[in-house]
Amino acid sequence: MAPPDSDFAVAPWPVPERGARITAVRTFLCGPQGCPYLIARVETDQPGLYGLGCASDPQRTLAVREVLDEYLGPLVRGRYAGDIEDIHRLLLNSGYWRGGSIANNALGALDVALWDIAGKLAGMPLYALLGGRARGHAEAYTHVDGVDPGAIADRVTAAAEAGYRHVRVQVGLPGVDAYGTAATGAAGVWDPLVYLHRVPAALVEVRRRVGDGVELLHDVHERLTPAQTRHLVAAVSDARLFFLEDALAPEDSAYFGQLRAAGPVPLAVGELFDDVTRYLPLLEQRAIDFARIRIPTLGGLTPARKLAAACELFGVRLAPHGPGDVSSVAQAANLALDVSSPAFGVQEAARFTDATLEVFPGAPVPEKGNLYPADAPGLGVDFDERAARRFPAPPPLVHDRWALLRGTDGAAQRP
Repeated sequence: MAPPDSDFAVAPWPVPERGARITAVRTFLCGPQGCPYLIARVETDQPGLYGLGCASDPQRTLAVREVLDEYLGPLVRGRYAGDIEDIHRLLLNSGYWRGGSIANNALGALDVALWDIAGKLAGMPLYALLGGRARGHAEAYTHVDGVDPGAIADRVTAAAEAGYRHVRVQVGLPGVDAYGTAATGAAGVWDPLVYLHRVPAALVEVRRRVGDGVELLHDVHERLTPAQTRHLVAAVSDARLFFLEDALAPEDSAYFGQLRAAGPVPLAVGELFDDVTRYLPLLEQRAIDFARIRIPTLGGLTPARKLAAACELFGVRLAPHGPGDVSSVAQAANLALDVSSPAFGVQEAARFTDATLEVFPGAPVPEKGNLYPADAPGLGVDFDERAARRFPAPPPLVHDRWALLRGTDGAAQRP
């Protein structure tokens, strides 16, 4: 084993006799899903024992990798891998100006990898270390989109017939950009008047056509002002949504309490939060119904499981972020939390490509609208380095372009 890089590796307590020490942190960049995946592999001095974590940040991938390779990785070499809480706290504080998505995605990957190692050492699936099962599986939601409400309703019905009880619906808009749908008009041009005129009516009509046998969700994606969102909440009441996602940007979170008076629509937010404390005022005010957590960006499972406990106490449910830019490793971490937390609500499920499933053996795949945790020790997902080399990541800035949205007057607009 290589000697520790600094006194950081020395803990003021003895290491267990069979304790595994960290020997290296290696990073891998690949793109089997079409977006950049950054995977961290934490290796130990025990033969064949390693843990995997996901540090994927599609917009700032190389910056996150630099933090892992040059800062966090060297800091943990020589540490006992089982001291997860201590390592997390020390790494969080080590940058002094702690937090932010870049630092937290790097920390989150290392943290999840340590939990993976802990599960493998114990010979138990990760959910068992988080308290065991609170449910047999995690219900998932899929995505459909379109312009015509009738066609959208048909797609919702098809998803329901495939086993999904929860379906996110996004509506294409004529002549302007619409988030989450391929049926866009002018890409990069946003008009809230067109959105507010067409989307609520379309969601209500989809509900009328599909009936009450399936839950409908919709993502605003932080594009509206607080005043516009109050109008939206009132207008979509008859759609009886399971939740309205990201109705407001993080900067406008103080307005969530006002949305309660605008209508009975359940509210979900959080995929943009990079600090668990941003949730606390919303929990205390009972201003949201679902926490849309992204485990890597929050700094890993260590803070995420504490947030899950807080959500349980305040009656808020979890709806973890799980689109295609969250790798199979992160989705497995989501699933461990989902099945072990009484606060779980619903899990977003990506459609992983065949290439992604090849690179990540054991990746969670929905079965009739449900996700089932692996019984293998740790996360239950592996990473095929040789296969990953065949799928290089796209170059920097490719995933910045989707966010270059402007209003009809040319002003920059939240994506």
